[in-house]
Amino acid sequence: MWFAPPKEIPTRVLTRMPDRFRRLERTEWADANRAGEPVDCFLEGPCYDALGRLYVVDIPYGRIFRIENDDWTLVAEYPGWPNGLKVQPDGVLLAADYRHGLVRIDPGSGATSAVLQTVMSESFKGLNDLTLHADESILFTDQGQTGLQDPTGRVWRLHKDGRLDKLISTGPSPNGLVLNTAQTHLYVAMTRSCEVWRFLLRPDAVVAKAQCFARVPAGLVGPDGLAMDSFDRLYISNPGHGCVWVIDPHGVPLYRVQSSTGRMTTNCAVTPDERGLVITESETGTILIAEIPPV
Repeated sequence: MWFAPPKEIPTRVLTRMPDRFRRLERTEWADANRAGEPVDCFLEGPCYDALGRLYVVDIPYGRIFRIENDDWTLVAEYPGWPNGLKVQPDGVLLAADYRHGLVRIDPGSGATSAVLQTVMSESFKGLNDLTLHADESILFTDQGQTGLQDPTGRVWRLHKDGRLDKLISTGPSPNGLVLNTAQTHLYVAMTRSCEVWRFLLRPDAVVAKAQCFARVPAGLVGPDGLAMDSFDRLYISNPGHGCVWVIDPHGVPLYRVQSSTGRMTTNCAVTPDERGLVITESETGTILIAEIPPV
């Protein structure tokens, strides 16, 4: 270990999915991802809108929820597996859906529409997460079932005019992704190699010298969702170890945010005031929150 051990930060339960929304059923998603064991929900994709309202997805049941002061509202339900979620500047939701590609969701009506389903008529492997650039492009991961046995996961960039760039095609399970504050570099969690890659975004889509920016300890599951604050501190969700790692802009580990309930810390988001971090703990259908020390 080259650095001092990261300081521990505790979490507490902010809210949990109400029982009225839980469905303990066997689903196609559970058959593929939980060896057929029924799950009542699986939360992911936390993000905030301009009014400070929190949104999350429930992957196996194709649902989007909005949370305000412990009050859960079902925004949309459709036959998909939404994972990553972001709120666009116009307030419309955009999901990275494993089944359907990029999907737009109207938060008022719950109506869904396709943004991008195929590349040259070929289906995606299975989208996982997305992030939005200020130039209105969309960056997203195409994870599928890739891993160390098949390092062919992809990272794409969809431009406003419809052009599509393949930025990475050799990823061992590309998962969460996030931009730095200047939006010059992209960070991508490679779940099965337990790494976070970093590379420069160029207008010509040429990617060179992609770097391993951080590694998490090996285990059952590697890094998942990512977040970044305005100080360029990187937050790495790590369900294999039931925590979120906080890394400084130079790759030095600062903190370990430890789950207070369950180990499945799949994703996270910095609160609008940047004083806290919310975490989806998918095993129990809980949203955790931690107080993040200032810089």
